[in-house]
Amino acid sequence: MDRHIRTVEDVLRLLDGLFAPEADRWTDRAASWWDGFYADRSKPVPFFVAKPDENLASYLDRGLITPGRALDLGCGPGRNALHLASLGFEVDAVDLSPEAVAWAEERAREAGADIRFHRGDAFALGDDLAGPYDLICDSGCFHHLPPHRRVSYLALVDRVLAPGGHLALTCFAAGGMGCELPDEELYRRSRLHGGLAYTPESLRRIFSDLEEIELRRMTDEPPESPYFGEPFLWTALFRRPA
Repeated sequence: MDRHIRTVEDVLRLLDGLFAPEADRWTDRAASWWDGFYADRSKPVPFFVAKPDENLASYLDRGLITPGRALDLGCGPGRNALHLASLGFEVDAVDLSPEAVAWAEERAREAGADIRFHRGDAFALGDDLAGPYDLICDSGCFHHLPPHRRVSYLALVDRVLAPGGHLALTCFAAGGMGCELPDEELYRRSRLHGGLAYTPESLRRIFSDLEEIELRRMTDEPPESPYFGEPFLWTALFRRPA
């Protein structure tokens, strides 16, 4: 007999285990899967390009966000972290995959960028990601989380985002890409089906403690553009009340 549930984190870990092992894209156990994903850098994956998100560049160009301390969640090969560092941000960037972090570090060395990279689970890194951060940038991390880990995500935002700070989020758009099954059905099937799609209403509900600055589809950027943009994604900028 095992009666080990005592804390909220115990419950969250139990719910993690309800998903098939191959469905896991969010815990340390998923690092090897992501390593395999990033191993072939020549694959035609849209976000392998060395370009920042068009929405992130737009927020900076319009003065909606200004340089300060930034945290890049699920940084991958580091394209957004590099852009932020080039504009004067002090950047921490985190990813589960050693392969992705190694690629990002190579890009940072080539650019002469001073970025602190962290390999691991952002929910478990503790003091390594202590904040406060003026900006949290998430391009493609949130939609790989199962429903119960939104609790962990919101707790991380609450812990490290400075008053008046911003969350810049990019995630799968319902009708464009991603799984549209109800939350409860995901547990019945033990799958996330490649990532979860969201509607504007669901994003507004989940991030209701933050002020919405902008929520729109990402612009479809042509290959010659200096920015990354795919219309199957939502982009959102939220602000924490001061």
